[in-house]
Amino acid sequence: MKITDPQILNNLKEKGLKKLLPGKPRIAVGMGNCGIGNGSQELYLAFSKILQKKKIDISLVKVGCFGFCSQEPLVNIYIPGKPLIILNKVLSKDAEKIINNIDKEEFLLKKSLCKIEKWDHLTSQIHYGEGFNEIPHWNEISFFKGQKKIVLRNCGLINPEDIEEYIAVGGYSTLYNVLKGLTPEKVVEEVKNSKLRGRGGAGFPTGIKWEIMRKVVSDKKYIICNAHEGDPGTFVNRSEIESDPHMLLEGMAIGAFAVGADEGIIYIHTESPLPVERLKNAIQQAKNYGLLGENILNSGFNFDIHIVESGGAFICGEETALFESIEGKIGKPRIKPPFPAQKGVYDKPTNINNVETWCNVPVIVAKGGNWFAEIGTVNSGGTKVFSLVGKIENKGLIEVPLGTSLKTVVYNIGSGKSKNIKSVEIGGPAGGCIPQKFFNTILDYESIAKLGVILGSGEMVIMDKDDCMVDVARFFVEFNASESCGKCVPCREGL
Repeated sequence: MKITDPQILNNLKEKGLKKLLPGKPRIAVGMGNCGIGNGSQELYLAFSKILQKKKIDISLVKVGCFGFCSQEPLVNIYIPGKPLIILNKVLSKDAEKIINNIDKEEFLLKKSLCKIEKWDHLTSQIHYGEGFNEIPHWNEISFFKGQKKIVLRNCGLINPEDIEEYIAVGGYSTLYNVLKGLTPEKVVEEVKNSKLRGRGGAGFPTGIKWEIMRKVVSDKKYIICNAHEGDPGTFVNRSEIESDPHMLLEGMAIGAFAVGADEGIIYIHTESPLPVERLKNAIQQAKNYGLLGENILNSGFNFDIHIVESGGAFICGEETALFESIEGKIGKPRIKPPFPAQKGVYDKPTNINNVETWCNVPVIVAKGGNWFAEIGTVNSGGTKVFSLVGKIENKGLIEVPLGTSLKTVVYNIGSGKSKNIKSVEIGGPAGGCIPQKFFNTILDYESIAKLGVILGSGEMVIMDKDDCMVDVARFFVEFNASESCGKCVPCREGL
């Protein structure tokens, strides 16, 4: 069924809402890579077998990662009229007890991590219910307290394999409004006003990049999502994709309309099977509903997306090496100029952004660029997602406003022990290590650059006094040497 008018979109939204808020209990198991690695696949099967055996009318679904990876497996329990309860570190052996006691408050109190009474998906709101007063609200927990969820707003709450649940929380409504009522110039203007900067490392203003691309005259233009994410230790982009793939597709479709492209490519690491699987499913669903392909939403706009799986070489994360790889050549960087907007993949004008950058687009256009700009700093609008790991208690995927201090991330969100923490490695192989004495530094592009580091794609590794900085330096030098393409003298001969 193709979506051709707002009534069809509203009908799908109602169907999705009935799945999110059914008139019966709903069990949602966190099935991101972090959850699966901690046993959620087995847990999901245990729930399924028990429900089939006992013939109990309870909805069982998969959701993505809610962010608190060190507490996985996470399970969301919804009882009509009650708050959404999130249980942590749930084992397969707990499945039968949970089903038998799903409506008993005393049992849930013992197993719960937090509750959600209402949730702002930014393009829509969900009201679950009130109650369970002894269970803390989700944003009262130290891990979530300093966070602001924009890119991660749907992750862990909707089924990433069900387009109707994405539509239920406002998904594709922004694309509809863009195609029915906005000009490409207006979309570019909102992105410029937002002060969104590339979330892949360099931090170039996204709106300016789009404006340059928009003005280029060509018979063919491409947009690309760089989902390669080759930095060791980071899992930001793959988690965003596997938890909410339609957000990426919607952002790319809006971007394609803005710059005048009719074809999109998602370049993704071949060693990430789950994100690839969910992307393929999402693309097919979007095509079935007329959200990708020809004459999208009966607007006359044509745009399609396909996936190119990379061979895994680190250098292919560099945009021009990525172009070479897509074209079937050895992934080696090109000399600039010409820049991608002039001559990119297949020698055609190309706009390339990473996953997180594209994922910000729908909410920026929906809420307005100025709304987004007010969240970050003077020069950098919005939030940044980080994979927070290392010598801390709370590990996972976090999203904080740009301008948040390293100290807040390490000690408040991460619950690091101050006397043991030595430094934070940030920015991957092109980044560096920030000593504890600089932890008052805020997380934005300029402040971090003053320390000789880049934000990168979002890797953040906390190290303590037991970690040897010489070993860390050696690891990254060896990594860079082994991943060097050998084209440039400083890298080829210097490492």
